[in-house]
Amino acid sequence: MPPVRIKERGRAKKGTLKRLLKELFKRYPGQLIVSALCIVFNIFTNLSSSIFMNFVTKVLSVCILDGTNPLVGNHPTEAMGITLNTNVTVLVTILVVIYALGVFASWFWNRTMAIVTQKFMNIFRKAMFNHMQDLPIRYFDTHAHGAIMSVYTNDIDTIRQFISQALPSFLSAGLAVVFSFVVMLMNSIWMTLVVVFFALLMLLNTVFVGGKSAKYFVKQQIQMAKVEGDIEETIQGLKVVKVFCHEEKSAEDFDKLNEELRRHSTTANIAGNTMMPINGNIGNFMYVMTAIMGILIIVIPGFNNVSLSYPFVQQVNNPTEFLNVIVSFLMLSRMFSNNVNNFSQQVTFIVMGMAGASRCFDLLDEQKEVDEGYVELVHIKKHEDGTFEETTEKTRDFAWKHPHKADGSVTYTELKGDILLTDVDFAYTPDKPVLHDVSIYAHPGQQIAFVGATGAGKTTITNLLNRFYDIADGKIRYDGININKIKKDDLRRSLGIVLQDTNLFTGTVMENIRYGRLDATDEEVYEAAKIANAYDFIMRLPEGFNTMLNGDGSNLSQGQRQLLSIARAAVADAPVMILDEATSSIDTRTEALVQSGMDKLMHGRTTFVIAHRLSTVRNSDCIMVLDQGRIIERGTHDDLIAKKGTYYQLYTGAFELE
Repeated sequence: MPPVRIKERGRAKKGTLKRLLKELFKRYPGQLIVSALCIVFNIFTNLSSSIFMNFVTKVLSVCILDGTNPLVGNHPTEAMGITLNTNVTVLVTILVVIYALGVFASWFWNRTMAIVTQKFMNIFRKAMFNHMQDLPIRYFDTHAHGAIMSVYTNDIDTIRQFISQALPSFLSAGLAVVFSFVVMLMNSIWMTLVVVFFALLMLLNTVFVGGKSAKYFVKQQIQMAKVEGDIEETIQGLKVVKVFCHEEKSAEDFDKLNEELRRHSTTANIAGNTMMPINGNIGNFMYVMTAIMGILIIVIPGFNNVSLSYPFVQQVNNPTEFLNVIVSFLMLSRMFSNNVNNFSQQVTFIVMGMAGASRCFDLLDEQKEVDEGYVELVHIKKHEDGTFEETTEKTRDFAWKHPHKADGSVTYTELKGDILLTDVDFAYTPDKPVLHDVSIYAHPGQQIAFVGATGAGKTTITNLLNRFYDIADGKIRYDGININKIKKDDLRRSLGIVLQDTNLFTGTVMENIRYGRLDATDEEVYEAAKIANAYDFIMRLPEGFNTMLNGDGSNLSQGQRQLLSIARAAVADAPVMILDEATSSIDTRTEALVQSGMDKLMHGRTTFVIAHRLSTVRNSDCIMVLDQGRIIERGTHDDLIAKKGTYYQLYTGAFELE
């Protein structure tokens, strides 16, 4: 088998953010635009408090000097170059209305983004799963299953966090920083310079401390995939772990991976948890220094305030009036520092989200299984004179529909199960050949057996028949047709397979058997169960064929699970059957029952049998002995025994062991 690998991408590929945002806007342009407008309005709501506070304090100052009532009437007031004739009641009423609208805007964009996020995640997971099912077997042979599962859990979750939290917060904080900066410049450039200085310190802290945090959060995600892979592997092999008393070694291996995860997580969280307090304290210093700068403008003679509002240079003739500006500015500076802090905090989540999205896109960018076949498997209706014709009826007779590109003609070849391998070479990786010059012929109804040591290439041959992998050299013909010309789905539909490792799915017994052919009737399922010798034990289950199976059929014995697997192959009713060590993991008594079921299944079908128990293949029409990817002996059981070669040694050795 090819080597298993885990991609350890530490950072996102270039263009990941653009690609993710493009996917989002392609599906939800209206919702995202409306949400962005609500975020902008929400920022205006937050800014309005300091702006309106400036006007309110100015009105109160004027009314105190004039001895008038600030709640009624029109009182001339000026702030940031804007002159109004109003009173406190009007200003507060407007502020309340703005706040009410701000609350609604905040609720609306949060709700909208939550809906958009979950819809997008649903579509994204479906796209990944559907694409994954179209990937070649090589992908799953070369990628740890735990790492693949981590893409569907951890990496998808980082995307969810990015879309629902980091992206809106980043946009909100970024715009709030820009808008509050402009308003601060309209109040006082000198005090704004103080804010900018401390903002740069916050930025440096974000780059150095936050950058380290993001780096280790990404490493945490990668290590999490390894830990999940180890857990999945241990759960699948838990019986083996217990049988060989391997608990301590298994725990030791897990502890190493878990310790590495703890180390990355600790470093990431230390950096992440210290960045915010540092920025918060820098913001406190900024608040104090800004106030000191405002007081210096008041107390130093000739130190005029400079702003972007008219007049640009303002003499501070009335200290009380300028104190109103300082109070308003301090509110803006606090808002500025809080949003800079929030802005910097989102950087970590954005980096994690992009790294997770990159790994998700890696899966989506994997090349699908290439299928250049054009020969189809079609239903046919046979006539009494031996001829047949294509039909749309669901008959149990099939033929290969072979369009010829040269002249445009179409020929039909009845599906019989004639298999021919000629001079086949194959390697999972170019530097390690697995099969060398393998030639096999199997006529319809013949039983061909493969025997040999583990790694000799027996299962590889069956993988090539299914076109899970394509051969490097040679030819494989099915009913005289090169299998490269046959569509893969049609090819695999014509092959039934029973594996050593039985895979049952969550569902009823009926549904698991019908997995072999989804359009099978209940009667056909019952008949398949009888062929497999599974009918009697199924009827003894609590709910018979409607009994629910969970956990890969954990409530059944290994023999019962194997019988269901044979029934699944029987209902498929394929002309070619592959039995890959189907009896190697069950006891001798159960083997007799399973073997009886397989004998019924093999009757009249071309069958390839892989077996370690040579007693199960002695009746085969031809036995192939493989060694290091080469066929070293072939013949019937009696012929090979008479030769007294490798098969003879294996067979007599097996009887001695028994």
